[in-house]
Amino acid sequence: MTTAYLNGEFLPLAEARVSPMDRGFLFGDGIYEVIPVYSRRPFRLDEHLARLQRSLDAIRLANPLTPDAWRALVGRLVAEAEWNDQSVYLQVTRGPMAVRNHAFPATVTPTVFGLVEALVTPAAELCEKGVAAVSAPDFRWLRCNIKSTSLLANCLLRQIAVDAGCAETLLLRDGILAEGSASNIFVVRNGVLLAPQKNHLMLTGITYDVVLELAAAHGLPSEVRDITDAEVRAADELWLTSSTKEVLAIVELDGQKVGAGGTALAGSPRDMGTAAGLPGPIFKQMYGWYQDFKRDVMRCG
Repeated sequence: MTTAYLNGEFLPLAEARVSPMDRGFLFGDGIYEVIPVYSRRPFRLDEHLARLQRSLDAIRLANPLTPDAWRALVGRLVAEAEWNDQSVYLQVTRGPMAVRNHAFPATVTPTVFGLVEALVTPAAELCEKGVAAVSAPDFRWLRCNIKSTSLLANCLLRQIAVDAGCAETLLLRDGILAEGSASNIFVVRNGVLLAPQKNHLMLTGITYDVVLELAAAHGLPSEVRDITDAEVRAADELWLTSSTKEVLAIVELDGQKVGAGGTALAGSPRDMGTAAGLPGPIFKQMYGWYQDFKRDVMRCG
């Protein structure tokens, strides 16, 4: 039995009921967070709760719970779940209204929902061989830094990848890389790790921060800046990151092998015996660092 939380009550998921007049149901008027849990220890819970607060502030919705109440909620969901590694989903909507109306209701009673699922990380084969991706113009709105439940555009963009038999869609706006439909994207060129800069056109994940921290800790040069479409296609390596996908190598983009763009310099990472279309040497280093970090930090609290 899966235990859920709904408006102050812990109950079986199948028994949870929400009003059809809830603004989250009618308008997607709400925000959410997803927190990875390793060995029953939520990873960077305070950072996730801070991002939840920023999203609530951005949509002008008062936080219905205190930080301690959120921690207690998450703690009970984690304790009652059957899995040691979990994914905690938290959602807050603006709640029900008497009459369907775009304007905020005069009295707001937020709907608070929580759910735990098993945390399923990528299969070993995907980590060893990498994944394929496609690219598409980013037609989402201009407040992508809000972790909003209004995800129709992301769903449409993700389906482009699914229809093509790929793992992810890379989003480009005005010739600049934003992110993936449900992930952050990193580029490696000539031994330097490139990351899109944080702004309102992307949702930076907690894993994005971890990857940059690991790069700094291990002496891998990195730059956070705008990355052009041309740089993406000329990359020595491409990665996608998220709390569930961790770090995966993208080895094919729009049908072309990554690293086959002809720009790798003599002595560059792609000239060190790794063929185009395979996970590169810097990815392999980062993957190892990430797994060590997960073992030594994430699982130890």
